Order: sequence, then structure tokens, then C-alpha cells
Amino acid sequence: MVAETKTTAEAEKTRRAVRKRAKTGDTHLAGYIFISPWLIGFLLLTLWPIAQSFYLSFTDYSLLEDPVWVGTENYVNIFTNDSTFTKSLGVTFLFVLFSVPLKLFFSLLVAMALNQKLKGMNLYRTAIYFPSLIGGSIAVAALWRNMFGLDGYINQVLAWFGIQGVGWISNPDTSLGTLILLNTWQFGSTMVIFLAGLKQIPQELYESAAVDGAAKIRRFISITLPMLSPVMFFNLILGVIGSFQTFTSAFIITKGGPVNSTYVYALYLYEKAFKHYQMGYASALAWILLAIVALLTIVNFAASRYWVFYESEGGGTK
Repeated sequence: MVAETKTTAEAEKTRRAVRKRAKTGDTHLAGYIFISPWLIGFLLLTLWPIAQSFYLSFTDYSLLEDPVWVGTENYVNIFTNDSTFTKSLGVTFLFVLFSVPLKLFFSLLVAMALNQKLKGMNLYRTAIYFPSLIGGSIAVAALWRNMFGLDGYINQVLAWFGIQGVGWISNPDTSLGTLILLNTWQFGSTMVIFLAGLKQIPQELYESAAVDGAAKIRRFISITLPMLSPVMFFNLILGVIGSFQTFTSAFIITKGGPVNSTYVYALYLYEKAFKHYQMGYASALAWILLAIVALLTIVNFAASRYWVFYESEGGGTK
């Protein structure tokens, strides 16, 4: 009798386990069905184009004819026979070198100013963040061109004070600076991330430092910067990646001129693909850009162990 009862209990337990697995399987199936539109879109519109681009980078392809396999010829030509590649890469590095630190500096400065308990602060935050909502758009680039043109608004304001304006866009010495200034002006998203990081710093640390007689600059160096370093590192990575892909401002405002002074890498890639229809060559340029950005990201991650502080570890990353 006892054995029969035990067998019945085990059978019931087995049936429950089977029903539970079936229910779990149904739940998983329902989940896959719900995300299937995204999965299909990702496969068709992202993963497949990436794979196709990688294949085309080893071909001679001009849209009008079928791709012809040429192996690594595109890559060899880029590194050995393409002076424009070197020029555009140099301009892009210069753009990144100045625009990223400037954006980090001003976004942190404004975030600290907005991290105050003052009346109307939400309105100020929204107003400062607004340019980022429309930043990178054709309309903003066109506005910037009208502002910094030879007869633009900036020179008109300078004329009121008797100052002779310059061709900010048409002058090779200042044209890249106008693009850097535009990129720096669009610091809203970076500022919001810094502001969120500042909110996470315990106020007790500042209070304890103030009791010990630490001045504001000392509190900033010893508390704010170390505690904010993970956020700063995050913004640095995003800034480098985004700046290497800058395109709209150069395309709309300067067309890469004058004298190729603003001929950034993405603009060169675009013209190879859609002006000269060298799709295979442009694909190779795209993969080289990916390799450069990936390498810089790896270097930044390796260097972060020396300056990025995580509170849980009590010091720099290891």
C-alpha cells in the first residue's frame, strides 16, 4: 500500500513537471513570436547589410555591374595609393582631438551649474538639452552655414562693433573650427548623462570634506572627478565613436572644403559610394573605419584602469 502511494505521488510529480515544462515552452514561444518583427528587421536590415558590406569590400562593384572578386586589392590601394584617404583621416582625427574634449568640458561645466536647487532649473535644463534633439539635422547645419557665412549673422554682429568679419567657412584656417564649434554646441545628451552622474554622488562626502576644511576646488578634484570618472569614461567612448562618424555638418556646410580642410572620413566614404559608385571601395573604407574606432575603444578601455574609479572597488579598475 505504501509502495503504491509512493508510486502515485511520483507519477503526479512527473506530470506536474511535464506540465510546467510545457507551460514554460509556451511562454518562450510566445516571447519569440512577440520579438520576431524586431528579429526579422535586425536580420534583414542590419545583419545582412553588414555581411554584404564585408563581402563587397573584397570586390570591384559599381552598382551597374555584378561584383567582381579582387581579394584585398581595395585595402592595398587604400593604404598605398590613396592620398585622399590619409588626408580625410587626418582631418577626422583633428576633429575628434578637439571636439571631444571641448564637449566633455562644457557639458560637465553646465551639468555642475544645473545641479543646483534653484527655481526654474528644469526649464534651463530643457532649453540647454533642446539643441541635441535637433542636432545633426540638415536644418541645423543650414542654420550654421547662414550664421558663419561671409555675410552671415556672426559677421553682421561683428560689423555693429566695427570689427571686420572673416569667411569662417570659406577660410581653410577657420572652417574646421566652425564644425568643431557646432559639434560642441550639441552637448545636451552628454550634459544629461553627467547630470545623472552628479546626482549619484553622496552629499555626505562633500559635507565631510567641508568640515575638514577642504576648499571647493579641492572637493571637485578629490570627490567629484573620481566619483564621476565612470560617467566621464562612458561619455568619452560615445564621443569618440560619434565624432569619427561626423558627416552631416561637413556635407551641408562646407562640402569638405575649402581646400579639403573639412573633408572628413565619412564624407569621403559617402562620395566614393554615391558619387563615384565605387561600392566595393567604399565598403573597404567603412570596415577600416570600424577597425580604427574599435582599436581606439580598446585602447581607451585599457587606459581606463589608471583613471576610472569605481566606488565598489575602492580605487581604480583592475
